[in-house]
Amino acid sequence: MQLKKSIVIYICLVFVGTFSFAQNVKPKTQAQIEIEKKAKELQQLRELERQQEMQQLLIADGYFKKGEFQKALLSYKKLYDKKPFRTDYIYKMVSTHQQLEDYDASEKLIDSALQKRANPSLLIELGYNYQLKDSIDIANKLYQEAINFIDERATHIYAIGQRFEQHSLSEQAIMAYERAAPLLPERNFSIQLARIYGDQGNIEKMFSNYIDYIAYRPENLNNIKRSFNDFVSENKDNENNGILRRTLLLRIQKQPDTYWYELLSWLYVQEKQYSKSFAQEKALYRRNPESLDRIIDLAITAMNDDQKDVATTIFNYILEASQDTGTVLLAHQYLLEIETDTASKKDLKAIDNKYQDLFNTYGKFESTISLQLAYGNFLAFYYDQPETASAFLKQTSQLDVSPYQKATIKLKLADILVLQEKFNEALIYYSQIHSNLKNSTIAQQARFKVAKTSYYKGDFEWAESQLKILKSSTSQLIANDALDLKLLISDNKYEDSTQTALKYYAKADLLAFQNKTDEAISLLDKILTEHKGESITDQTLYQQAKLYEQQRQYEKAAINYQTIIKDYREDILIDDAYYYLAELYNNYLAKPEEAKPLYEKIIFEYEDSIYFVEARKKFRMLRGDAIN
Repeated sequence: MQLKKSIVIYICLVFVGTFSFAQNVKPKTQAQIEIEKKAKELQQLRELERQQEMQQLLIADGYFKKGEFQKALLSYKKLYDKKPFRTDYIYKMVSTHQQLEDYDASEKLIDSALQKRANPSLLIELGYNYQLKDSIDIANKLYQEAINFIDERATHIYAIGQRFEQHSLSEQAIMAYERAAPLLPERNFSIQLARIYGDQGNIEKMFSNYIDYIAYRPENLNNIKRSFNDFVSENKDNENNGILRRTLLLRIQKQPDTYWYELLSWLYVQEKQYSKSFAQEKALYRRNPESLDRIIDLAITAMNDDQKDVATTIFNYILEASQDTGTVLLAHQYLLEIETDTASKKDLKAIDNKYQDLFNTYGKFESTISLQLAYGNFLAFYYDQPETASAFLKQTSQLDVSPYQKATIKLKLADILVLQEKFNEALIYYSQIHSNLKNSTIAQQARFKVAKTSYYKGDFEWAESQLKILKSSTSQLIANDALDLKLLISDNKYEDSTQTALKYYAKADLLAFQNKTDEAISLLDKILTEHKGESITDQTLYQQAKLYEQQRQYEKAAINYQTIIKDYREDILIDDAYYYLAELYNNYLAKPEEAKPLYEKIIFEYEDSIYFVEARKKFRMLRGDAIN
C-alpha cells in the first residue's frame, strides 16, 4: 500500500514539473528566428565554398600530376588569391614555378611570404630554390639559418625536419634533429633519423637508431621488425644481417633487456637458424617463465619449414617445461605428426601405440579433441585404416562438445569418407556443417569441400555453381581456392563434349588427396599424351610438377616448369612457373645463377604477380645487394 502511494506521488510531481517547465518556455521572437535562419544560411554557404575549394584543389593537383604545369599554376593562383595565408598553397605554387624553371617567380613568392612572417620552413624552400639555380653557398646559408631557428623554438623541428626530408636534404635533416634532441629531452627523434640513414644506405646507423627507438617505445617492436624486413635476408652471411646481429649482441651486453633477445631470435628465424632462435627464446623464458607461446610458435615454424629435428628438440623442451595439460597434449600431438611424416610402414604400429598410451593417460574427452582428430587422420591417411578412423571419429562426435568442435570432427570425418570415395555420405556431413554454422569460416570450408567432392565425382556443373558463391568468401584463402577451381572447370569443360581430360584431371587430383602420388602422376601423363595441346595441358604440367616436388624429383619438376615457360607463356600459370622454377634452382638444384634471371623476369614483367615481393627480395639477395 505504501509503495502504491509513493508511485502516485512521484507521478503527480513529474506532471507538475513538466507543466511548470512548459509554462516557463517562451516562444521564439521573429528576430531570433531570423538570426537562426541567417546563421544556417551562412553555414551552408561556407560548406559550399569549402567544397568548391576542395574541387578546385583536386583539379590543380590533377594538372600538376599530368605535367600540365601552366594550367596547374593558374588553378593554384586562384586558390592562393583567395587565401594568401595558406602556406600549403604557397608551396604548391613554388613547386609549380620550379617545374617551369621560373626560379625568380618562386623566389619572389617566398620572399613575399617571409616578409609577412618569419618561417624556417619557407627559408628551407628559398634555399632549395637557390640550390636549383646552382647557388649552393646561398642555399647552405639559408639551410643553416633555418636550423638555427631550433635554438629559439625547438618545436619547430618537426616542420623543419619534414621540409628537409621532402627535398631529400638528408644531411641537413640529420643536423636539425640532432640540434633539437638535447633541447627536447622528453622527445625522441630516433625513428626519423633511422629512416633518413636507411635512405642514405648507412645501415649501421639506421639499425642503431631503430634500436634506440625500441628502447624508447618497446610497444612498437613489431612495427620495427617490419621495417627491418626490408634490409635483412634469409642469407645469414648477408652484410646487413651481420650488422644487425652485432648491434643486438652489443646491446645485450650493455643492457640485457628482453626485447633485444626477442629481436635476435626474430633475426635467426629470418635466417632459418631455428636452433639459435631457440637459444634466445629459452633465455627469454628463463627470465620470464610465464608463457611458452613464443617457443611453441617457433617449434611450429621450424616444423612447417621442414626442419623436423629442430622442431622435435623444441617440442621435447616444451614437454619438460610445461605443467599445463593442454600444452603437453599439443606438444605430444606435433611430435607424433613429425614422427609420422618420416616413418616407414614398420614404424606405424609403434606410433599407433603412442596415441593409445596418451588416450589411456588423458582420456577421450573434450580436452583431447585435437589429439583425437590427429589420430583419426593418422589412421586414415597413413596407417591405411580408414574404416577404423571413421568409426573412431563417429564415437568422438558423440562427446559433449561445442558446436564448433562437433563441426571440426565432422569435417575430418567427411574428408576420410572422400578418401574412401564414399562421396554421398561425405556430402551429408559437409552439408550439415554448412547448415548448422552458417556464415562461419568452417561453414565456408565445408561448402568448398562440397564443391571439391562434386568435382571429384565429375559433377562439374554443380561444383561450379557452389564455387561461384564462394568467390566472395570472407576467408581470402577459401575465395582464392574457389576461384582457382572454378577457372579450371570453366576453362576446360567445353573442350571436349565427354569432358574426358577434365575427368582424368579430377581423378588425378583425388589420387593425390589419397596419397597415391605415383598413380596421380601416371594419370596426368595420360592427359599429356592423349590430350596434348588442349587447354588443360599447362595446368596438368603444373600439377604434375608439384607432385614431383613432393617426391623430391626436382629435375622432373623443373622440366615441367620449363615446358610451361616455353609453350604457354601467355597463360595464367606463367608467373607460377617462373617463380617455382627459380625456387628449385635456388633451393634444391644448386643453380642460383640460373634462378636470378627468373626472379628478375617476375620483377620486370609480372608486377601484379603474388610472387612479386618475394621474387624481388630473393633476386636482390642473389645479386648481393647491400639493401634488400
